[in-house]
Amino acid sequence: MQPTTAATARTRSTGRRGGRFGVPRRLVAALAVTQTVGYGVLYYAFSALLGPMSRDLGISTSTAAGALTAAILTTGLMSVPVGRWLDARGGHALMTGGSLLGAGAIVAWSQVHSLPQLYVVFVLIGVASAMVLYEPAFAVVVAVTAPAARTRALLGITLVAGFASSIFIPLTGHLLEATTWRDTLLILAAGYAVLAIPLHAVVLRRTGPRHRAALSPKGVGSAPRRLLRDAGFWLLAGGFVLHAAALAIVAVHLVLYLTGLGHSPAVAASLAGLLGLLSVTGRVVATLSVRWLPMATITAIVLIVQGLAISLLPFTGRHLAGAIGCLTLFGLGFGVASIAAPAILLDRYGSHGYATTAGTLATPAIIAKACAPLGAAVLAETTGYRPVILMVAAACVAAGLLVAVSRRVPPPAGA
Repeated sequence: MQPTTAATARTRSTGRRGGRFGVPRRLVAALAVTQTVGYGVLYYAFSALLGPMSRDLGISTSTAAGALTAAILTTGLMSVPVGRWLDARGGHALMTGGSLLGAGAIVAWSQVHSLPQLYVVFVLIGVASAMVLYEPAFAVVVAVTAPAARTRALLGITLVAGFASSIFIPLTGHLLEATTWRDTLLILAAGYAVLAIPLHAVVLRRTGPRHRAALSPKGVGSAPRRLLRDAGFWLLAGGFVLHAAALAIVAVHLVLYLTGLGHSPAVAASLAGLLGLLSVTGRVVATLSVRWLPMATITAIVLIVQGLAISLLPFTGRHLAGAIGCLTLFGLGFGVASIAAPAILLDRYGSHGYATTAGTLATPAIIAKACAPLGAAVLAETTGYRPVILMVAAACVAAGLLVAVSRRVPPPAGA
């Protein structure tokens, strides 16, 4: 019997895990579930719970909403440390522990009786989010998936998780109709624990460094100092920061702006709901388009189209057809960054040290996502919403141009 070569062993191992395309299907399916439930419970449920929780605690909704901002900022600050852990040790212990922490933090949220307690709990939710949501999940997939299949694997996860808001905001609302906000949180925590903890504990066992070495060729490495000396990285960071800020502003303020244009609250909410559904379509289109264009070029085009589309909303948005047209084009790019950023980083820097690279890029983008809606609210109070929407349009166009220019900057030596 001939000895099994390393290449043959890798092929057989890949085949067992995911078929001839090298996609670990069980891993993708598990992460699709945990990302959907994770975003639904740790992030989207907050919007439905905000009103009853604020009334019960005797605080304003803006003060209560600050807790979510604290969680998002914490997630951003944790991105680089989490990325370093993933590169060194893999995602099994991290994501299993993060799902335990997330479930426990939701239970603790159900028991808060003061503002300081609420903010402490949301700092814990922010830590848990950094450990279990897209960035670590993508890093795990990148580590153990064959390079040719990575984009397909990431798309599979984001297609499912893209429905998190459509599932969990109504679900939370129905639970609130049947019980209190505290009991609703206990039910959500139980559901998250039952799904996320065992899936992370069991399916992620073979995602450590020794399991990924065969499938992940080394690239330029990920030391933050090397990244920060790369002009292309600064261009990408600037683009994704501007885009994250623009999307956060639209997500928070769109319904209020549309009602100001004369649409009823129900119509405004329905139009805003288009963004989540269209984001899934946009991810599919972007992924299919890599057959003809680099992901950076596709992303640049999408962001510029987004900017042009939203710039027309102040002028055509009073009419239903005009609002639908603008938001349809804008919505197609609403979820593109989540699938584009990993692909662009892998193209430019390789997979070695990917988690730290992604964490370094995610930190300022997440901070911008947390802070931009507050800045937009201040601006809207003084100038109205039209300048805010035009600022969002300018940010999207500028983001697209920065991503496009980054293609012209040679990658670091060795990438």
